[in-house]
Amino acid sequence: MTHSTADTGLRHEDLGALMARMTGAEKHGPAATSTLDVLWVLYDRVLRVTPATATDPGRDRFLLSKGHGPMAYYAVLAAKGFVPVEWLSGFGGYDSPLGHHPDRTLVPGVEIGSGSLGHGLPLAVGSALGLKAQGLDEPAVWTLIGDAELDEGSNHEALAYAGSAGLERLHTVVIDNDSATHGWRGGIASRFEAAGWSATTVDGRDHAALYAAFTAAHPGRPHAVVARVEKKA
Repeated sequence: MTHSTADTGLRHEDLGALMARMTGAEKHGPAATSTLDVLWVLYDRVLRVTPATATDPGRDRFLLSKGHGPMAYYAVLAAKGFVPVEWLSGFGGYDSPLGHHPDRTLVPGVEIGSGSLGHGLPLAVGSALGLKAQGLDEPAVWTLIGDAELDEGSNHEALAYAGSAGLERLHTVVIDNDSATHGWRGGIASRFEAAGWSATTVDGRDHAALYAAFTAAHPGRPHAVVARVEKKA
């Protein structure tokens, strides 16, 4: 299985126009735009999933924990052909499948319903364990969380377990825009490393750096990428 390709012909430079179609959630605009480059690099160059393989057992799984600002996610899904571009203009409407939180039963390609902070990483750990139990060793599990989600204890239980269990197919991207109440000496990556993860910190707008971090080898350990993004984004 190959990674997703832009069958629609839309490119990264088109994402701004796609996001502009979605109105009514301006307070979550920064939450959305801070994820845009990470999402694009994942779906354009890393994830082994396409609209045609979105239900294939061998696909990679992407779980958006940061689901309270899904506009960038919807824009990327539209650019990659998972959902029609025409859906974007109805974002948040009564009859629209594109809600203010993603719904896995309504939006093709969406793996979890999300938005409540602290759920994505525990669900990703469970997904990795479930795939392993089924003998599916190839699919990677990715989750995207916000730095403020690390204020939630559920994430710390999940990352502690994942590190001790050596869940090599588990990957976490943390969008770090200085929103967290708490912090760690040495930065967020040090928290994951202390729990046995492979971890690195990169510029969350630098596509080459993101790709290198996403594809770095991490034998026997789960992998975390901390994507630093200015809070004004």
